[in-house]
Amino acid sequence: MLRRAAASAVVFAAAFVALPAQAQERWMSIPDPAPMPEPVSTGMAPVNGIDMYYATYGAGDPVLLIHGGLGNADIWGAQVADLMQDHLVIVADSRGHGRSTRTEEPFGYDLMASDYVALLDFLDIDSVDLVGWSDGGIIGIDIAMSHPERIDRLFAHAANITTDGVDPAVETDPVFGAYIERMSEKYAELSPTPDEFDAFVEQMVNMWMTQPNWTDEEVAEITVPTAIVLGEYDEAITRSHTDHMAEVIPGAELIILPEVSHFAMLQAPDEYTAAVRAFIDAE
Repeated sequence: MLRRAAASAVVFAAAFVALPAQAQERWMSIPDPAPMPEPVSTGMAPVNGIDMYYATYGAGDPVLLIHGGLGNADIWGAQVADLMQDHLVIVADSRGHGRSTRTEEPFGYDLMASDYVALLDFLDIDSVDLVGWSDGGIIGIDIAMSHPERIDRLFAHAANITTDGVDPAVETDPVFGAYIERMSEKYAELSPTPDEFDAFVEQMVNMWMTQPNWTDEEVAEITVPTAIVLGEYDEAITRSHTDHMAEVIPGAELIILPEVSHFAMLQAPDEYTAAVRAFIDAE
């Protein structure tokens, strides 16, 4: 989804840092995530030829949180701390991301979706409410189409269903540049292959150039209760594409989060979690 942006991360990050403080509305910055609480369990699940990092928190109806491209599970600190009070919360690092390993096999949303289904099998969890951000939202849509029995409700934030849903301006956006630079640092800190960020990004870019590419007819087959979510100032996904997604997915609820961008869970964590709860805990 970020396409050539990854190659220019350092330049964009420098531009971002140079922005005057008074010009930075909250959608123009990326706060650090809240620290992750103490997990109930954590480990590496053997799925589809990789070792997939996961952690669980709390107890109750299960909720799976899936992070975005180049990121890792620790992005969800604030949401985990809240939801674990009355839910079993599951987080994981997608293949090649964070602490999870990868293979030479080409990345694809279908493959990444099958990783998460295999993780649920490994954890002996039949179905979950799924909260997915960016690539995580796309993975959630894939699971909703291929394994609808595994999702009770889908909160798909900043997802797209075709590549033309991405705003080309994201390639030179300074906030996104700052995110990519930060994720390169986290990759070096967390990954079992800390010196291979460029190779990892290349695998991801190869996927983003052509995926997702679903037809309206395919997406219209979704039966899972779905929220299509976008920040008011999202830098990457266009509002028109988001509106279209909400129109073609039967019964989908459109949620526009005010005064936040692609990184809403960090910019307004309490409001973001309240929106998640309002949807997944609805009667």
